[in-house]
Amino acid sequence: MAHGTGGKGIYLDEIFYTTPESIDPEKYIIAKYYVESELDLKASGIAIATEESIGTWTEITTTNEWVKTRLPAKAFRTEGSGGTGFVWVAYPLDLFDLETSGIANILSMVAGNLFGLSALKNVRLVDIDFPGEIVGAYPGPRIGIEGVRRLVGTEASPRPHLGTIVKPKVGLSPEQTAKVCYEAAIGGVDFIKDDETLVNQKFCPLQDRVVRVMEALDRVKSETGRNVLFAVNVTADPENMVRHAETAIDNGANTLMLDIVILGLPTVEWFIKSHDFHVPIHMHRAMHAAFTRNPKHGISMLVLAKIARLLGGDQLHVGSGAGKMGGEESTKTELNHIIDFLRSEWHGKRRVFPVASGGIHPGFVPANYRVFGNDFVINAGGGIHGHPRGTRAGAAAMRQAIDACVKGIPLEAYAKSHEELRIALERWGERRLSED
Repeated sequence: MAHGTGGKGIYLDEIFYTTPESIDPEKYIIAKYYVESELDLKASGIAIATEESIGTWTEITTTNEWVKTRLPAKAFRTEGSGGTGFVWVAYPLDLFDLETSGIANILSMVAGNLFGLSALKNVRLVDIDFPGEIVGAYPGPRIGIEGVRRLVGTEASPRPHLGTIVKPKVGLSPEQTAKVCYEAAIGGVDFIKDDETLVNQKFCPLQDRVVRVMEALDRVKSETGRNVLFAVNVTADPENMVRHAETAIDNGANTLMLDIVILGLPTVEWFIKSHDFHVPIHMHRAMHAAFTRNPKHGISMLVLAKIARLLGGDQLHVGSGAGKMGGEESTKTELNHIIDFLRSEWHGKRRVFPVASGGIHPGFVPANYRVFGNDFVINAGGGIHGHPRGTRAGAAAMRQAIDACVKGIPLEAYAKSHEELRIALERWGERRLSED
């Protein structure tokens, strides 16, 4: 039986379709797609397998038996009815140039031209599974959750790490930035990051910023004994990114930040494989929603999370259980899958700290704690710097909210003996768990 797309192109079942029993997951990269089409699901799967491996829109005379035997991607499972549902496609490892093209070649196969196929009204790459051979070829996180905890000093009594973003996002001088960082660190944050829009602008040059901020954090350590991480955004073209990273490390930076989607995943792959700066890599997902937000089309955040862990991210922004960047019903299940994946065993790779951020204040901490548990970084920007008593009090209020959750005490009750938290709740309120 043959299938066509738009009345053209003939795709043979025996080449591009098979049974689940014939697919060895250690010999294929397996992609799961959501599709909506006038074709039935089997035909949609065959259309994807054809387009993304050896097929074209018509029969050709230039192929050979080896190509037809060894290289076809194969649709092998469907779930749904009519033309709407899920299809699974297996890509044989022989298709890929893993030594020199790496993640670029992988993405060109599993997430290439299929999004433009006219036969598919919508198509979304929902999930991807890598065999051990591919995972083993990548470093994975070099520091991971356990290593970050050792740096911060929370390995003995694990709790969520508190992070902040310097606000305003841009415009502060190095001296002003350092003052904000000092106040946040004294107030109780474990982690501070540049905004994704700040790199090396004239009003806040990277070298001067790093010098001033690390001096401030050294003061915090001498006064409190606490080690606070500062993620310096080094996102740029490859040459300048390396130069920024070297400058940051030479001036005491203890974490590097990459805008991984904006950079392009092959650039991230090259940077981490080629340079080990011996500090955590904080991965920001800015621009991801251009392809992750539509639940019917594009690529899911779960796929990006798997690639980020593969490439070597120690921390990754994943959205939040409650806040301006999370909490929608359509994303909650996927968020749970992402969290589980980043913190689960995966071919011996270190675990990744998921980062929740976006519109979070102390009143949102319980809702996020319920979703994430102890092993996550909860970032608050305006929810710290917008505290009526300033950044130090805002950081203290967030830490108090975290402590209340760890101890199992309701925020309202904890706030009775913690003034900073009480003031924050009076300003912003609390996201009740029953609202989730």
